[in-house]
Amino acid sequence: MKVSLIVAMDRERGIGKNNDLMWHLPADMKFFKETTTGHIVVMGRKNYESIPERFRPLPNRENAVLSRAENYVAEGCVVFSSLEDCLDHYKDETERTIFIIGGGQIYQEALKSGVVTEMYITHVNHVYGADTFFPEIDLSDWISEVVMDHAADEKNAVDFRIMLHRTV
Repeated sequence: MKVSLIVAMDRERGIGKNNDLMWHLPADMKFFKETTTGHIVVMGRKNYESIPERFRPLPNRENAVLSRAENYVAEGCVVFSSLEDCLDHYKDETERTIFIIGGGQIYQEALKSGVVTEMYITHVNHVYGADTFFPEIDLSDWISEVVMDHAADEKNAVDFRIMLHRTV
């Protein structure tokens, strides 16, 4: 079982505001889609519900939604009551990567559990006044490389850099 994490955050580690994305960066969305297609995406209920209905479940990926509500149903998704139950369900998965895609609480749980072995982090070069943040992490035990630098252009309002961090 390989567990990765994928996130985009602003200069203050902000990842969301009012349960929504704060920016429109099609090049980053394209990277997210290409990276996670064919794999398993794990997200919290609020994160799932923040995805516009026409895009859920995320196509060409197995969608796993975490919710404490016993009777929660997300059509076309597998629902788990905890991250632990979810990871236990996929423990024998060898073909696909399990991508933790948010939100803040799920990222925190995944990092605390120690199962994450790689992280794709998009650093958005702007501050958006977020109300949800990515946890602070110590990257000294990770190997880091730049995946992509993208300058602002007519479709992407601000510069961003995508980094890949792998455990040593």
